[in-house]
Amino acid sequence: MNNVIFPEIFDSSVTAFFTRKPLGVNVEEICQFFSVEKDNVYLPIQKHTDNVQVVGSDLNTKIADSVLTERKGILIGVQVADCVPILFHDVKRLLVGAVHAGWRGTASEIIKKTIACMIQEFGSSPTDIKMAIGPSIKWRCYQVGVEVKEAVCEATGEGDYYLKQDGQWYIDLASANHCQAISMGVSEENTWISPECTYCNPKDYHSYRYEKTYNGAQGGFIGII
Repeated sequence: MNNVIFPEIFDSSVTAFFTRKPLGVNVEEICQFFSVEKDNVYLPIQKHTDNVQVVGSDLNTKIADSVLTERKGILIGVQVADCVPILFHDVKRLLVGAVHAGWRGTASEIIKKTIACMIQEFGSSPTDIKMAIGPSIKWRCYQVGVEVKEAVCEATGEGDYYLKQDGQWYIDLASANHCQAISMGVSEENTWISPECTYCNPKDYHSYRYEKTYNGAQGGFIGII
């Protein structure tokens, strides 16, 4: 299926994928392709928060930008249109997660808080966590103000995820989130990062910055199904 990317980091015990246009977040088509009931697909209400939601039997939508579940048979996901979609799988505990990280979520350490929740609430070990970072806007396409750069750097620390060129700051949010995950103990060999830039590939991806308005989104989904 050309409209779906399957990260090689995950094994067959989970279904995990990122979508492209025109599939995007068309739940009906996703359900048909993966043989999942529509009622078993969960997408949170995303508000650029640092809220981490644990999904059990209650699938009523709540405001969150990170979702974790141990429940079999459901598909959890996030919607993005330049922001970073991140998928997690604890291979020992069959725990999965999906995270939406824009600059606000990155600055508020949503990926660190997600991993901390996995450790504290589920007993995960960071070395058992596999992580896939999907297509997002890359640094040479993502010019930001100094206040955004400082907020992300304060949360992330030093790294090669930012660049100053011709007096302007540029940030790679995927790399920043990768740095934060590594700082929490996730190993390099257990990570996968898409090289694709949403801004540079408008035929394949929705990009809020390229389109200058919201015309749709793509998604990252994962489940034990």
